[in-house]
Order: sequence, then C-alpha cells, then structure tokens
Amino acid sequence: MADTTVLTVYPRDVIGKANRRLQKADRIPAVLYGLGREALPLAVVRHDFELLMSHHASGSMLVEIQIEGEKNVVNAMIREMQIGPIKGDIMHVDFFAVNMNEVVHAVVSLHLVNDPEGVKAGGVLTIDKHDLNVEAKPGDLPDSISVDVSALEIGDAIYVRDVTAPEGVTLLDDPDAVIASVTPPTVEVEETTEEAVLEPELIGKDEEE
Repeated sequence: MADTTVLTVYPRDVIGKANRRLQKADRIPAVLYGLGREALPLAVVRHDFELLMSHHASGSMLVEIQIEGEKNVVNAMIREMQIGPIKGDIMHVDFFAVNMNEVVHAVVSLHLVNDPEGVKAGGVLTIDKHDLNVEAKPGDLPDSISVDVSALEIGDAIYVRDVTAPEGVTLLDDPDAVIASVTPPTVEVEETTEEAVLEPELIGKDEEE
C-alpha cells in the first residue's frame, strides 16, 4: 500500500523566469492539477521536498497536499519532475490530484532480492526492467514490488508474468517482457600479436647469418 505523506505547499504568483526568485529563496516551483480543477501554481520548500523524495519513489507516492491558507488537504501524486541538466537539482514538480476511489496509472519500482544461483556459479545478472506500469486505487499502490531472483540459474530469466502483484494492483506491462536474466560468464581469449608470431623466424634467421 502506498505511503501517505503530508506536504505543506504555498500559493505562488510568480511564473516563468520570475521563478528564479523562488530558487534563490530555496523553494521549488510546482503546480497542482487534476479532478477538473484549474492548474494552481505552488511553491514547495526545497529541503522538505528533497527529504520526502529521499525516502520514496515518485511514481507511486501518495501525497496529502496542505495548501497554506486552505482548510482541506488534497490527495495527489507526483506526475512529473523536471531535473536540472547540470547540477541534477529539482527544478519543477507537477502534482496530480486524485480520487481515492478511482483507479490510476503509476510506475512502480522493481526491487530484486537475493543472489541468483547462477551468479554464484559465475554467471552475470542482466537487469532489463527497473520498474513496472500498474493500475490501482491510490491507496493500494505499493512503493515498490519485490521480485525474488534466487532461483535463477545460468541461462534462466524471470518475466513480468512471474511477478505476483499485490492485492488490488494490476500489471500493465507485456507478460512476456524479461525483467532479469543470468547469462554465462564472458571468456576472454588471449590474443597473439603479429610480432610474437614473427619473432621465432627472426631469431632463426639471425642464427643462420
């Protein structure tokens, strides 16, 4: 089940390039939309939001938005985050208001647990998918889905169809999509250089001369 976190946000009346003032004030520009409501420009304290993100995955995290000056909280999910290309800091956040009784789409992180038997035998674990697309009511969304890969031998793979979805959650990805596999170890062949091949002949010629 998704964790619910309360986050206090503040209405903002600056947009566009003026948002730089928010960044200098250590606040992140944001917007809240969904459920037929008009997009509401907001600002979030950077420290509070980064602390929140350090403990959760954005795709399935349920947030109770407490807007300063308003009495009721708004249930929302993080729909998108813009990340700065240089420093990697959060530049903007989109919050999507949700109805707790309606199914929503979300991206949930995959957590592979235990060491595969094939890796212990010298194989290499290849991970093809790091998350899954799911549908569920907001309160049923898991923060992540764990997949046990301990039984994988060399040459084995685990597929989306092998994942047991939590109660109330529907997996949307192709059932035949590979999540992870164990491949044989790479054998390095020692190359023989042309100089090494010619060297005996050169030595032989010197001795004859």
